[in-house]
Amino acid sequence: MELTTGAILRRITETPLSTAAHKLATIILDGIAWKDGYNGLERGTAAFTLAHLAEKMGVSRQHLSVLLTELAASSLALVRWKPNGKFAPWLFRFGGHADVDAQPDVVSGSSDTSLSRETKNKTVFTGRIEICDESNVYHTPWADLIKAAKASLACWNIDTQVIWERFIAFNRSRGNAAVPAGFLLGFMRRWRTSLDAPLKRDAYATPTRALTPKDLELHRLISAAPSKNWQFHASDLCRLIGHAAYDARVSDVVQRFGCPRFAAILVVHGRAVIAGEISR
Repeated sequence: MELTTGAILRRITETPLSTAAHKLATIILDGIAWKDGYNGLERGTAAFTLAHLAEKMGVSRQHLSVLLTELAASSLALVRWKPNGKFAPWLFRFGGHADVDAQPDVVSGSSDTSLSRETKNKTVFTGRIEICDESNVYHTPWADLIKAAKASLACWNIDTQVIWERFIAFNRSRGNAAVPAGFLLGFMRRWRTSLDAPLKRDAYATPTRALTPKDLELHRLISAAPSKNWQFHASDLCRLIGHAAYDARVSDVVQRFGCPRFAAILVVHGRAVIAGEISR
């Protein structure tokens, strides 16, 4: 599906759905980021907790699950995944890109950022950040932006002050006096989930161990996987081998390598690329 508000909205109105499912689809569409840097998300992706969606819809969680299943089974091909932990928001994306009509989109231009043009829900990192001695993020203009952007990132449960301190320390160690504001968003996007320990403990971190043959094999398979838009490749592979077989492959990788589920998913995709089951 073409990633513009007009193309997706047109598909929503053309898709036979229940009234409630139509409403849910437009709510998700309203939350989609149309440029990298908005809401801390990749373009074409929205982030919501199920509780928030249920509240906006005025329905129970059980009814919401039914509606999400309806959208996933429709030509909208809604996909959702949760890469940042049990209590983090779900990420949503409309699929169905293969059969989008070829007519030009006259509703949305390339500069659109949301179905709603209000700016209160958008996170834009512009300007430059001075790497100074200011240790309190709430004395800077960046606190609200960090808080808004982290909601959908791996650092969603990290205190805003801790994120700021790590960012300042990171740049000081490299001798940076000032950096583009976008560096802060990039720093947050690359946050490792294992870095949820207090900042002080970094000095006592254990030395990095040597890579084992199993580690090298894991990295080789992950590097073969199409990591960008991986959810679409997951859908393609599920259609080919079935959801049960897909989940079994992921579970087998988790048990063999002792890696997180997302890494296991990339390993499964890497193996599928090498075997010619999906394309990179």
